This record gives sequence, structure tokens and C-alpha cells, in this order.
Amino acid sequence: MKLRYSPTSPYVRKVMVTAIELGVDAEIECIDTNPWQYDSALVRDNPLGKVPALTTDDGEVLYDSPVVCEYLDHTYGQGRLFPSAGPARWRALRQQALCDGILDAAVLRRLESQRPAERRSEDWAILQRDAVERGVDALERDAGGWNAELTIAQISAACALGYLDFRFAGEDWRSGHPALAQWYERFAQRPSVQATRPRG
Repeated sequence: MKLRYSPTSPYVRKVMVTAIELGVDAEIECIDTNPWQYDSALVRDNPLGKVPALTTDDGEVLYDSPVVCEYLDHTYGQGRLFPSAGPARWRALRQQALCDGILDAAVLRRLESQRPAERRSEDWAILQRDAVERGVDALERDAGGWNAELTIAQISAACALGYLDFRFAGEDWRSGHPALAQWYERFAQRPSVQATRPRG
């Protein structure tokens, strides 16, 4: 398998944590790709020009991270990370969507901060910041229900919170979220999370 990869992408990180947890990371060839520069090979794999994009051994190209993670789990994990049916499945998928939404808002906020000062919108940045804060509040309520059984929800949460630490280190998401902070402190020690810490 080949994975369009960026070392600072939290979405790529989610895929790699999943692959490590499933024991298939050695089967994936990571192709370093800068999604912010035009790359005809990337847009051929993913017309949206985003990473991650996974080319399977059969030549199928899959994107984005929820699809890639579920493919890896279905193919190599026998559905270990994605509950197969019932309330547990919908809960895990909802929590994954919540974490991806936190990431979407955080990434948009970071991009806004990199625009020329005269073109930045403070209102837009505040909108994204508030979405992140509401998302973290919701995760605080969810974290108390996470047990030892690993699902895509916990992987997604670790990648979202890790991105907040990486890009917004001066803002303390832990304040007011004791259950989530305690959970993350433990979960962040997993080898899969340690091995995928963002660099750059």
C-alpha cells in the first residue's frame, strides 16, 4: 500500500496510529507530499488535493481519513476499531466526526492566522476557536465512558488533542476538562501515539 503523507497532518496521523494499532504500518509506503503545493500526482490520486490518500494493493485509491481508517480496520483488523452494529457503532462514528470537526476548525483557524494581516478575519478565527471549544467540551462528556476497548473514537480524539497541543500550545484545552485531560495523559503513552508525534 502507498499513502500520500505529510508529517504534520493530523488526518494522516490518525491513519498511521490506526495502522500501528493494527500492526500493518510496515505494509504502508509513505510518500511525502506537500498538499499546499500543486502536485499532479496528488490530485490524480485525490482530486481534492488533500492527504491522506491511500492506494491499496489492488490499485484502488481511498480518501479521506475516516474511509482509510475503516478500510484498514475492515481489511486487517476484522472490525476491531469500528464497532460493527448498534449503538456502539453510531457512538464511535459520532465521536470520530466530532474529533474530525475539531480538527477542521483548528486547521482553518491556523490557516487564517497565516494570511496577510490585512486579509485576516478576526470574526472567522473566533468562529473556529469557539467550534473547537464546544467540541472539547463534548469530548469531556464522552471521555468518562471510554473503557479499555480501543475504537476509532479514542484514536481520533488523541489526534485532535495532539494537534491542539502542537499548533495552539499557548491555549490550555485541559483547563475545565479534567476527565479528558486524565484520559489523554494515559492514552498519549501508547507506542502508536508516541511514534506519530508531529514534527515540523
